[in-house]
Amino acid sequence: MIIDPLRTLPGVIAAALVGPDGLPIETHGEGGDAMAAELSALRASLDRTGRRLGAGEVTRIAFTSERIEVVAVSSGDFVLGAAMARGSDTRTAQQTLARLALELGHLPRPEIT
Repeated sequence: MIIDPLRTLPGVIAAALVGPDGLPIETHGEGGDAMAAELSALRASLDRTGRRLGAGEVTRIAFTSERIEVVAVSSGDFVLGAAMARGSDTRTAQQTLARLALELGHLPRPEIT
């Protein structure tokens, strides 16, 4: 599974890989399904913002809330992200996500009707 390297990182409480149809391909953790849905929605919103601002494709998303830190990358039509306990060092997760993003280009694209 693509997200396996994220499962063992310290602080990771959920992870998700979302396909071009917005559906989860892989999830991890109690909040994995919810995270997949939110990553899909975030991706659509950020893509629209990037187009309107002429900024190009969004390839990395990171934000911090009161309880968690989320880091995510996109490659083509796929989004891969990890939610971590607040205060966790996100550097290893960011490096892992960047490495895994290279593998996303090799995934088969589901047919969207």
